[in-house]
Amino acid sequence: MQNKKNVNRKKNRIKAGNDASLAIYLFKNRSKKGVVKVFSMVLILGLCFTIIYPILKLVPIVFSSIEDLGNPNVIWIPLRNSTVSFKAAIRLVMPDGAMTIVKSVAYAAGIMVIQVFFSAMVGYALARVDFPGRKLVFVLVIVVFLLPRQSLLLSQYIYFTHFDVFGIMDLFTAAGEIKLINNPIALVMLAVFGFGVNQSLFIFLFSQFFKNIPKELEEAALIDGCGFYRTYFKIMIPNAVPIISTVGILSFVWNYGDTYYTNYFNPEGAYMSTLLSSTFTSANKEYIQNALRTWYEIPLVTDIAFDAVKQAAVLIFLIPLAVVYLIGQRKLVENMENSGLVG
Repeated sequence: MQNKKNVNRKKNRIKAGNDASLAIYLFKNRSKKGVVKVFSMVLILGLCFTIIYPILKLVPIVFSSIEDLGNPNVIWIPLRNSTVSFKAAIRLVMPDGAMTIVKSVAYAAGIMVIQVFFSAMVGYALARVDFPGRKLVFVLVIVVFLLPRQSLLLSQYIYFTHFDVFGIMDLFTAAGEIKLINNPIALVMLAVFGFGVNQSLFIFLFSQFFKNIPKELEEAALIDGCGFYRTYFKIMIPNAVPIISTVGILSFVWNYGDTYYTNYFNPEGAYMSTLLSSTFTSANKEYIQNALRTWYEIPLVTDIAFDAVKQAAVLIFLIPLAVVYLIGQRKLVENMENSGLVG
């Protein structure tokens, strides 16, 4: 009888010890998770504050009256609300009014379509077509991506200044060449031949995506009687919607904000990005201040007014990008969820 009691006591001690160990383990595990959650929340809030803070600081500047700029009493809320900064920005960088933004968006959208179309074909060829020199072409794509754009500028500029293809221009022009500088065709040709804004990166992304598509899809399409082009357009492209969306958004954003190619190859084009970069320079500061005095009869205009107008112009410039982001983000997530063939 005594032995049974001792055995039961030992079992109870072991059970109590196991329960205590389990409780300690659960406490440690929950504590770790809690610390990780708190750290993640603090990190996220810190990043959000870092990103949003400059935008919040714009509010009392761009929506404030020009006379109140520089007032130490104005911190977060303007003393007098005004849209003079936006009106001045529109007069300075939007000579055609809303059509300036429309033209910029149309340009970026057109180049985006061209880049996606040709980058997808090149990426598919590098991923699926076994042709001589395929590896060399792929290496050249990577090299073009790694090279600074400035290293190719001189040759590209000379080529478009004296544009001629194997002497064919002799048949159509007396000079035997055509000058394509300050012509949007030059930007279109760059996109067609794979030298557009970050286009080598797009080719690489398409190539890596098509490599991950199962070959059984092509084999099944071949058995069903699909040729090479039909397989590409009917099978591959529908399954490439996620990467097309990604590349399309990146292409639009980068081309809309590009000032490098547009300044060199079409400097007189009505692009918002080039108008912003050329208008709000240090050399034009005095001109803009005088314009504010004359247009809106403001006696005192400081350097802060110049910054306010510039920041208002930047906010106007960002409106299409914000719209594309809000629409594209949802589409991108939906495409990722609905694409069940590529993991």
